[in-house]
Amino acid sequence: MSARSAALAFVAAVAWLASAPAAAHAFLDHADPRVGSTIAQSPRSVRLWFSQALEPAFSRVRVVDASGKTVDAGDAHVDTSDATVLSVTVPTLAPGTYRVQWRVVSVDTHVTEGDYTFEIKR
Repeated sequence: MSARSAALAFVAAVAWLASAPAAAHAFLDHADPRVGSTIAQSPRSVRLWFSQALEPAFSRVRVVDASGKTVDAGDAHVDTSDATVLSVTVPTLAPGTYRVQWRVVSVDTHVTEGDYTFEIKR
């Protein structure tokens, strides 16, 4: 094999590898209550939609108040009819700022985590 043929084969192999689909992560697509929103009344639950299906056994969400105390019902779960949705119920929340914290594992085994706040003003 000539040097030119070897170089062309190398370039073709690199191009083929670069075109292979990249493994994705489950990123937050949207949420209810919305990220950074101010709402007039307490939600019944917090729901998060992700860009990829989640692994239920390893995906969690919690809601905490301004002092860091967990205020959700502790029943976080991935929706059985839509594996991209993670939710947790909350009791009636008082006016204030709440932080939603999540850590999820997508079905491709990648971990993502994050948080956001929403505010209740009456």
